[in-house]
Amino acid sequence: MASNDLFDSPTNSLAMPKVNVLTMFRLGLFQMGLSMMSILTLGVLNRVMIQELHIPATLVAVVLAIQLFVSPSRVWFGQISDAKPLFGYHRTAYVWVGAAIFAVASFLAVQVLWQLDAVVVNDWVWTTQTIGWTALLALVFALYGLAICASGTAFAALLVDISQENNRSKVVGIVWSMLMVGIIIGAIISASLLKQSTPETLQASINKLFIVVPTIVFGLAIIGTLGVEKKYSQYTTRSTLINREDSITLGKAWQILTASPQTGLFFTFLVVMTLGLFMQDPVLEPYGGQVFRMPLAESTKLNIFYGIGVLIAYGVAGFFIVPRLGKRKTARLGCVLVALCAILLGISGFSANPALLKLALLLFGLATGILTTAAVTLMLDLTAAETAGTFIGAWGLAQAMSRGLAVVAGGAILDLSRKFLPNLVLAYGLVFLLEAAILLVAIWFLNRVNVREFQTNAKQAIASILESELD
Repeated sequence: MASNDLFDSPTNSLAMPKVNVLTMFRLGLFQMGLSMMSILTLGVLNRVMIQELHIPATLVAVVLAIQLFVSPSRVWFGQISDAKPLFGYHRTAYVWVGAAIFAVASFLAVQVLWQLDAVVVNDWVWTTQTIGWTALLALVFALYGLAICASGTAFAALLVDISQENNRSKVVGIVWSMLMVGIIIGAIISASLLKQSTPETLQASINKLFIVVPTIVFGLAIIGTLGVEKKYSQYTTRSTLINREDSITLGKAWQILTASPQTGLFFTFLVVMTLGLFMQDPVLEPYGGQVFRMPLAESTKLNIFYGIGVLIAYGVAGFFIVPRLGKRKTARLGCVLVALCAILLGISGFSANPALLKLALLLFGLATGILTTAAVTLMLDLTAAETAGTFIGAWGLAQAMSRGLAVVAGGAILDLSRKFLPNLVLAYGLVFLLEAAILLVAIWFLNRVNVREFQTNAKQAIASILESELD
């Protein structure tokens, strides 16, 4: 018998091949694609809508956040991927179908945006036409968000399926580092395609950008996950419910999910942490444009400095800091560092020096990378094999909903502070200051998370469900 026959045996989890570094990087291609898409929406469209099309920042934030507010679907998508294979796969097919849908939806969103711009004359006014096109734009972003939820949840569950506790921080470090590579590449592509754009050619440039990048991203989703689940997934050997897929109902998955008080604690930590990490998302590019007088292509490049910082931190944290300090201590350190860097972002506005802003973003990226690596590794530990998709859906729900709230809060706070504060520097600075305060609050919840207690409670809940099935 060939050695490969032994390694590919679906009946022996110890005989399954251990995912190698090359495969980790290949999996990261999907994450790279997701971050390229985020550059298009939160890095390009928000700047175009606020500054070039003069749409109110709060409305822009709400519309862009719609894609995040559909995140309750993540729990359902996760449970479905646990229980119902699609085309013979628990994870891969969901990743591919979702990627195809969000690639198409992103282009449709831009076309609706141009129609909205066509009915706006000079200043924004609520009319039947603006309401109609805004509602349609929100609907398209909801479809985009549902597709992201389906593909992203299945992908994260796949990472649980193929990894083990002793190599999880490395998987997270590499795969999430590719997320930052995507931010850098996405920013470079966006800046190059928009560099020569003028008010007259802006629409054509944006259209081209939203054809080229989504096509690339869909290809990366295919390449990144092709064959990985079949070769490396241990879902069928880890789960005690795998041969009884019909028993993994959403209700029973929810029983396992809520069996431990630790689930609620970690959920709250993720919500608060993510709120603190992303409140600057909708205001960063406008900050560069209005306070530092940077043109559109230049402000888009700000993501490169942030991405480089996170990229470096993912590798360092995943391979060195987390294994030595531990997940909770590293996450606590990350919260403090991000808070300090957020304050530095606000202070940089007083200088109006783009170089200082770029340095602050580089440091912010380093701190974010340390915090994210620790938090995601902890998240994968707080996941039961039997309902990995459902747990990942719940954690994804916490992150996406709070990121949506962060986007809306950032835009709304900016609008309010511009009315009541004497200058733009203070208005933007208030957003960064609140961000820092929220991250310090996150530490309080983190200190109460206990992985061992969670795992004990989850095992007891699974055993109870199995006993009730036998009865």
